[in-house]
Amino acid sequence: MAPTEDAAAATLAPPPPPPPPHFVIVPMVAQGHTIPMVDLARLLAQRGARVSLVTTPVNGARLRGVAAQATRAKLALDIVELPFPTDIAGLPPGIENVDQVTDHSHFVPLFAALRKLAEPLEAHLRSLPPPRRPSCLISDWCNGWTAAVSARLGIPRLFFHGPPCFYSLCDINAIDHGLHEQTAAARDDKEKFVVPGMPVHVEVTKATAPGFLNSPGWEAQWAECVDAMRTSDGAVVNTFADLEAQFLACYEAALGKPVWALGPFCLANRGDAEATASRGNAPGVARQSAVTAWLDAQSTDDSVVFVNFGSLVRKLPKHLFEVGHGLEDSGVPFVWVVKESEAAAPDVEEWLAALEARVAGRGLVMRGWAPQLAVLSHRAVGGFVTHCGWNSLLEAIAHGVPVATWPHFADQFLNERLVVDVLGVGVPVGVAEAPVMIFGDESAPVVAREDVARAVVALMGDGEEAGERRRKAKEYGEKAHRAMEKGGSSYESLTQLIESFRQSAGGEKKAKDGTVHAWSALKEQKKIDSRCNGSTDAEA
Repeated sequence: MAPTEDAAAATLAPPPPPPPPHFVIVPMVAQGHTIPMVDLARLLAQRGARVSLVTTPVNGARLRGVAAQATRAKLALDIVELPFPTDIAGLPPGIENVDQVTDHSHFVPLFAALRKLAEPLEAHLRSLPPPRRPSCLISDWCNGWTAAVSARLGIPRLFFHGPPCFYSLCDINAIDHGLHEQTAAARDDKEKFVVPGMPVHVEVTKATAPGFLNSPGWEAQWAECVDAMRTSDGAVVNTFADLEAQFLACYEAALGKPVWALGPFCLANRGDAEATASRGNAPGVARQSAVTAWLDAQSTDDSVVFVNFGSLVRKLPKHLFEVGHGLEDSGVPFVWVVKESEAAAPDVEEWLAALEARVAGRGLVMRGWAPQLAVLSHRAVGGFVTHCGWNSLLEAIAHGVPVATWPHFADQFLNERLVVDVLGVGVPVGVAEAPVMIFGDESAPVVAREDVARAVVALMGDGEEAGERRRKAKEYGEKAHRAMEKGGSSYESLTQLIESFRQSAGGEKKAKDGTVHAWSALKEQKKIDSRCNGSTDAEA
């Protein structure tokens, strides 16, 4: 019997298009880690990928606004909440996020609880029907426990590392060349060590050497994370080629795996006022109205300095008083963010009220969370005093805002070196090179009000050096936006990432052989030579 016309037409019809790749993203439960990975999720979803953000109930409550925004924008982005373990000794009930911790003794139990999410995550991924099966798992560097899950399920896994490539290159070189053992055996905290394998000269001390989770008591956690890095299929970083081309290429070479530079992630929110205001915290929308009205009232562009020290460090009153007096003495208009926990003491609140009265119209003190991205993007803001977390630094760079650097711990001292010594967009406050504890550290160095005022005046001044910092910051800001536009380096790198994990109609993953990465591309252009082997050329 001859085939019918319908059967013939069906035979000739093209196969259905393959389903979009499904990226499962597992952030570290800390605001500074979650925010960029949420931005990454938006970027992937905006380009047609399906994205699942994995979290826990307490953290999921913070992300429901993200899911609602994605639904309104018709993006395939959903929140997966895994049950949080309740049987962890030493961890008070309700703590599911680093930002909720109020005692150093809670950190190790919190990480122990997070490792127990492996079983429910694996069960969830196994339960997904074929069209929804994950194409790739992207987990925070600190979530080393995800490596075993992806291995058992046969899912490719990338890790996301939050700091810049400059820091990550220092870190992997420190691991590969035994720098950690050398600094641990240092005679004193002032002894300096050269980080090997860097294309620029970098010195560290015992206190400022690179490394996450590598302090005493964290040996097993650190080893798991390093092993997960080694066994990954590559890395995703929040930077862009025109900012860190040299360090990006050298990092990919040292890692021996592809590295996708997709940033600045914060520009995923451009054009979306609600997402910009609520980034990291839903109540930020209301707060933005107040701070925007105050900034709108400033008649001069680039005249206000913004002061914010991130979500973790709690400064003691003696530190707050010096900051406030320094800002007052500088004579520069300012917006200063003070955490609610810092302002809770009656004497601090009384002092802040008196300060506000003295600087009325020139200074604004914000208590609690601030819509930082909205502030940095305002035309009145011309400088930023920051703790040197990479999210904050990159947000400033993306908006052409120079910085005064005040590092506290972890990667922040090396981040300072990048923006001050290499990029030339920062002026140091002059904090002693010693990390501080997160909660009320009595041993933390007190930065005098004179140093605060000096740094602010230098940052916001009219001199040649200040003008050059502003020029470089504006130039990098323009390059950041170009990187994210169609045809830009980060846009094209995101295209390559998505295509690398796209499935064919038959369900098979596409080979990654055709993907062009930073190392191979730059090598072909002859932009990399011996600079990854310790040259002192300071060009980035």
